[in-house]
Amino acid sequence: MKQKLDMQGNNELMFGAELLDGRVLQGLQDRFCACNNLYCVCLSQMQGVVTKAYGSKEELNYIHEKVGMARHIVLLNRLITSEMEDVVEEPLEEDYLKMNGVAIRVGGKIAAIWIVIGVLSDIAAPEQEIPENIQKTTTKQYYNSLDFLTYISKQYFATKLDELLAQEAFAKNRESQEQIKTELQRTEVMTSIVKMLESENGFSKIADEILTDVCNYLKISNAALLRINRDGETADMISECCLEEEDALIAKCQGISTSEFPFTNGKPYMISADSLLPPAFAQFFEKWNIQAAISLPVEINGEAAMYLCFFELRKRRIWDVSDIKFLNEVKQIVQSILIKRITKNSLASSYASLEAILENVGCGICVRDMLSEKILYTNQQFHRLFADDRFEKQQDEIFRSGNKRYGNGNFVEYYSKEDNRYFDIYHTQINWVDGRMVMLLTVYDVTDKKLYQQKIERQANNDFLTGLYNRMRCEHDVEIYIQRAREQGGKGALCYIDLDDFKHINDGLGHQYGDILLQTISRSLRGVTGLESTCYRMGGDEFIIIVNQEKYQRLDEILTEIRNIFSKPWFLKGGDYYCTMSMGVVCFPDDGDNVQELIKKADIALYEAKKGGKNRIEFYDENVEATSFKRLDLEKNMRYATTNSCQEFEVYYQPIVDISRPGDPCSGAEALIRWNSEAMGMISPSEFIPLAEYLGLINPIGSFVLKEACRRCKYWNDMGHPEYHVNVNLSVVQLLQNDMKEKVREVLEETKMDPANLTLEVTESLAINDMKRMKKILSDIKSLGVKVALDDFGTGYSSLNHIRELPIDIIKIDRCFIIDIGKDEYSEAFVKMVSELAETIGVRICVEGVEETEQVEKLRSMKVQYIQGYYYGKPMRAEDFEKKYL
Repeated sequence: MKQKLDMQGNNELMFGAELLDGRVLQGLQDRFCACNNLYCVCLSQMQGVVTKAYGSKEELNYIHEKVGMARHIVLLNRLITSEMEDVVEEPLEEDYLKMNGVAIRVGGKIAAIWIVIGVLSDIAAPEQEIPENIQKTTTKQYYNSLDFLTYISKQYFATKLDELLAQEAFAKNRESQEQIKTELQRTEVMTSIVKMLESENGFSKIADEILTDVCNYLKISNAALLRINRDGETADMISECCLEEEDALIAKCQGISTSEFPFTNGKPYMISADSLLPPAFAQFFEKWNIQAAISLPVEINGEAAMYLCFFELRKRRIWDVSDIKFLNEVKQIVQSILIKRITKNSLASSYASLEAILENVGCGICVRDMLSEKILYTNQQFHRLFADDRFEKQQDEIFRSGNKRYGNGNFVEYYSKEDNRYFDIYHTQINWVDGRMVMLLTVYDVTDKKLYQQKIERQANNDFLTGLYNRMRCEHDVEIYIQRAREQGGKGALCYIDLDDFKHINDGLGHQYGDILLQTISRSLRGVTGLESTCYRMGGDEFIIIVNQEKYQRLDEILTEIRNIFSKPWFLKGGDYYCTMSMGVVCFPDDGDNVQELIKKADIALYEAKKGGKNRIEFYDENVEATSFKRLDLEKNMRYATTNSCQEFEVYYQPIVDISRPGDPCSGAEALIRWNSEAMGMISPSEFIPLAEYLGLINPIGSFVLKEACRRCKYWNDMGHPEYHVNVNLSVVQLLQNDMKEKVREVLEETKMDPANLTLEVTESLAINDMKRMKKILSDIKSLGVKVALDDFGTGYSSLNHIRELPIDIIKIDRCFIIDIGKDEYSEAFVKMVSELAETIGVRICVEGVEETEQVEKLRSMKVQYIQGYYYGKPMRAEDFEKKYL
């Protein structure tokens, strides 16, 4: 029986084994059967037969002889495929024998199935003698017993589910506590290192203490400070910490040639165990038995005088983004201590060094005079955590230094009611740069770790706007209807609907009224008799109607009702507007017996209806299919390319240049997709990208570009260019995915890329059409630490107010304004106005399509920071980009 169940492969039975306690269910079954004189067994997908069948050997032999295994399988299939029935009955030859299946559903899924058999003595015919060995018989109360079994089973599973949910909540709480503990430890270590700024010890001793704190905290096997000697060709290791004595390198690294250390070229390196290594690095790592390394230059007056190095010798290590950030903060402190020693007698230099440190430590910093209670210093992070007007009200409560809980050297948790946020605050007394005693506050926002948010189950089967079933549910249901029609000899129809000129209403009245129209149409379609549960929104303004075999004889009536729906105007924004529809109809199984084939042919029929003047219904004609050969061929090859791990696609990179810096250095690149089809050759993006969006294939292509671009940018960052960033375009289909934020997060975690080096581009028209929704989506994505760019600016309908509302970091001005810059007063005025506006609101400008020197100089005078175009380079393969810019 377990093997038979496994062959069903139905997800409805895929329920956690934690809910099924065989011992408890066995006891429940035996008592139920004894009280009601019934024969029973419990089954599940995970465990097969959960309980031992109730009854004597003779009784069970008799029942198996009369019932047989085949009826068990039929009964199970009926329960599994039914979405409505929980109790079904299987007819038997003997009237006095009754066989029923009872499905117990929890959360919409089948947790267990009872097979119940009863011998009804009060309906047995005279000629039907019940064998003597059947000791347990019942009456017509048999059906009441089934109801009772259903009730007590649901109570058991509900109680068991509550218990499991409580255990999960407890586990989550413990995980949150561990995160808070880790953050607290990091805060303590960083605070200890920051206090080194005031130490009077020698620089080498301070460096030893800092390296020891870092090694012990991050469990790094070796950390060292390498000083470049005056000759510029040799270096000495002046400080070292190693967790194991045999890992010490300091004795071997005195007067060592800088040519042997590939790190000593003034660039930072973050190399994990899985990083790609140039030959020089590979030889160095092999010689010193290094698995992973981080090297950070310590600069004096713009020149790298020392290198802070961290080597992992004991194990393969993949550097975490948070660890890299922490080590950079440590480097900033070491650099400030060094500068402070050099400029010890200059108060201004000391304060500037301290301010540079406090602005880059990654937490809120506030300093207050302990006598006058005047605020002496706050960094930008502190202002982001506390609004100025609210801080005035909260200051005394935060600083209560007289209270024992807020004494020197203590951590305190503070809750802001106005912001509903939690903070960890560390109070410590230090001497300020001018010698006075001050209270130093180190503040971390720990709200995410304090608030446990309940997980909301995603509505996988329904369209969020109209409430209709979505594409995934449509494909699932069509498969079932095709199978039924094939098995039972019936027919069905799939009707593909596309609204005519919906874009005009959507653009003319606004996105919100377009949504209202879609919702109204959805309600009207669902109101057609027989279509209550077979209406689907495929996306945009496309719908599918399924007429199953029970309603197929009414197909003409249903099509007439749908046509009548669209023959009347729709009342929108105080007026009547007409929006008709075109429809393609395909019948199954005659025209096809799989989902994709039917939808493809319905799409062909729909295309014929559109081509015939719209507002029409066309049935699929196989003679017309030949005219759609090229489009279908393109579609076929695109599906092959996407399912084949996108191997035919390649990411090109067009350089982005920062003209605000001397020498116009490259600051990164925009990732652009190219398709070199094995069957059709090189295909233009303008041809295949719209088709990919229409077919719903843009998601795998977009995911491929995002992952490949992040992987490549991480390599650039590791190889001496931590400032390089990469721009990746997001289509409307990608951006509107409910899990887009999680997909970006997964790529960042997989590639170990710094989120700050990723810029996601969205088009202006997409961002403006649904401002409220776009603000929410973009804010969620930006919470990961990535940047957002508004692409093609100036070609849509956005206002200047929209720019201020959207959470963007970069505005990309469309190339149409650059072609005649310097010649056309309007283009020049437009770019200048946007540049000044961006500077005011703290947004950067990138100009596309730059091809001439005159354009570059004109843009430079307008304080434009980034430019992109053929002047610096066309889109190129990664190898060509790295050869030129890496």
